[in-house]
Amino acid sequence: MMQVLLVALTSALVAWWAPAQRPPEHFGRSFVAAEAGEAFLSVRAGCAGCDWGEAGRESVALRVSLDGTYSQHLQLVRGEGLSEYRLALGRVTTGQHRLDLDRDPEMSAPGAGAVTLDMARSDVTMLFPGSTDYTALSMAPIVYARPNTVGKFTDLPLLMWYEVVPTPRGRQYRYSVIFSNEDGGTQTDRLMATWGRTTDIEFVYGVEVDETDRILAEEFQGPGHEVPAFKGAHEGRHPRLWVSTDNNMVSETGPTAVRYAPVPVKFDLTDQAREAVMDAHPWTYAIASVEMRREGKIAEDAPPGINKIPDPRRFVHVEACGTIGNAALSLSIGSVQPQPAGGVRPQLSGSVRLQPDRDLVWSPSDRGRPQYRIVRDGCFTIATPLPAGTRAPDIRAIRVHAFARPADGGAARAPDRRQFQRIKKVFMLDEHFLPGTSILKWEGPVMIAVGGEPVEIRIP
Repeated sequence: MMQVLLVALTSALVAWWAPAQRPPEHFGRSFVAAEAGEAFLSVRAGCAGCDWGEAGRESVALRVSLDGTYSQHLQLVRGEGLSEYRLALGRVTTGQHRLDLDRDPEMSAPGAGAVTLDMARSDVTMLFPGSTDYTALSMAPIVYARPNTVGKFTDLPLLMWYEVVPTPRGRQYRYSVIFSNEDGGTQTDRLMATWGRTTDIEFVYGVEVDETDRILAEEFQGPGHEVPAFKGAHEGRHPRLWVSTDNNMVSETGPTAVRYAPVPVKFDLTDQAREAVMDAHPWTYAIASVEMRREGKIAEDAPPGINKIPDPRRFVHVEACGTIGNAALSLSIGSVQPQPAGGVRPQLSGSVRLQPDRDLVWSPSDRGRPQYRIVRDGCFTIATPLPAGTRAPDIRAIRVHAFARPADGGAARAPDRRQFQRIKKVFMLDEHFLPGTSILKWEGPVMIAVGGEPVEIRIP
């Protein structure tokens, strides 16, 4: 259980916000650490007129300082409503400390309004050595912004999580970051087809410790997805990492000073896809979706291959698990469309009408492109667009296809059978770009012939 120390209050600090002319806005507070440990800030805040999806009104950035020294930036990305933001402030010594949050005009959108902060539901807390999660949180990385994202409201690190993996010598903590998008690397439509999202999820840092929490080895994911030993600088036990590529790989050094240190959440991904972390924090879907809209990556009936997608609310998301081996997997979604005015049903490019079931339109997740198929074992997520007007209740069935993949020499591998194990969830986004209720959970396993007939799973 995390040991918690509430901040000390004085009559002069009943409110965070000291009323003043705007800009700048200033929020200040003192707190007392009963002993040395890790400090964390939880604030509920919003900004008037802010909308991450609207150019010029994206967000307000607050510059966070601890005892007069810059700590990090807090980007208020979740709009006007009060939302919780949790920041790691690092190690502090015993005694009184001062925390200040100031509006940063250079990092804030020009059309963003005043900041509101809910004092009653905002606190500084402390975690001390020996407490549960102390080791993991005391070694979480500090992430510096990529130079071409500073002040640009793009590819923002939204969330960090960690996993604990046993090793022969002890255990490894593995930290990953969900970025709001990636400006380089995988195209938007392929991200949806093979990952079921437009965020960029990247492992950034791993640290192995023994039973006494002594560090045995460190690593990071560098450019080219290489994972070398980490030999960079730390603050306390926190490694410093710079996002250095347009697909959000990190390096041990970099030119930027703007940085972020969200409190990582613990997550067990056993028999789950990484996108389950997003499902547990559904607001990440909304931020990613409206960033796509603002950056011009959403177009009506966008065909595959142009780095654009149709409205994200037209996509069905499926999390499933299987043993794919040297094959490739694709899912087709069968839906029935409500009859529109005029009697002509909309037909999305890439969807296929199959006989004799005249009521279903089949939308393949690979969208007719072999490179958009799933080629990894375990749990995965896909998302594919359905014809306009389709909602979750219109989905009737899912077909699972297994395809041969070319061998290294270019020749197709011999036909085989692959095991499809389960479907964990099937959902679409609602009008606010948030995940709706899942309409299917199915348990197999079932064998699928590579290059043969698909297996069809009906929605009850």
